[in-house]
Amino acid sequence: MLGSVMDAEDIVQEAFLAYDQLPDSAAIHNERAFLYKIVTNRCLDLLRSSAKKRELYVGPWLPEPLIEKGTLEGDPSDVYLQRESISTAYLLLLQQLNAVERAIFLLREIFHYSYEEIAEMIGKSSANCRQIFHRAKSSIHFDPDQTPSISMAEAQIKEFVNSLLQGNTNKMLELVSENVVFYSDGGGKVKAAQIPVAGFNQVIGLHRNLLNMYEGNYTFSFLTVNGLPGVRILLADNIQYVYSFAFKNNQIQAIYSVANPDKLRHI
Repeated sequence: MLGSVMDAEDIVQEAFLAYDQLPDSAAIHNERAFLYKIVTNRCLDLLRSSAKKRELYVGPWLPEPLIEKGTLEGDPSDVYLQRESISTAYLLLLQQLNAVERAIFLLREIFHYSYEEIAEMIGKSSANCRQIFHRAKSSIHFDPDQTPSISMAEAQIKEFVNSLLQGNTNKMLELVSENVVFYSDGGGKVKAAQIPVAGFNQVIGLHRNLLNMYEGNYTFSFLTVNGLPGVRILLADNIQYVYSFAFKNNQIQAIYSVANPDKLRHI
């Protein structure tokens, strides 16, 4: 809903505190739905109150990177769906929806609530929720089959980084789409491209220049970012960049870099 790890953690904590302070929690017949309702409504309130701040944001806005601790457990198909639903590409698609559309879409698409249950949480009729969901779904074009398996994506990203370091253009042409787009979120607080950089030559050229500029003054590590393999780069002056990737036709289609320190405080 929010694209913010810290805001999400705050709202979940507030929801449990609100539940804990109920005079008679035994009267709640469906605790899960009750908690979802609290969380959803607080998310809607926060999104409405922060809409103006988003409009004034400097450069591309990207969701905060969620660095996974441990592995997701449960049914493999559910784990796959959870990974897709927190990927940077998916979170960016959700930004196209207004707050209410996003809530209804997620409650139905990811959490499989009935329209009657969603109506009770959102405060709209079930028919209206059904209509909003179908409108939201038709406006979001997301094909999870475009994303390779976790192991394959990890191998491709490691190959991409090694090829970039070695200057192996032929290998990078195999791994990266000609139409790749690079999005860099510095929030106006650290050095970052203030508009998306498009095209293989431009994106690779930019990164080669950065490697030359910071030669010997950076370290990098591979980690899980928003459910999928990613990279963390740490400069000598403690500025860090967290990279995540989107794929299409088994090639890297988009590269996302978050460097805004406000979005990396939890890492």
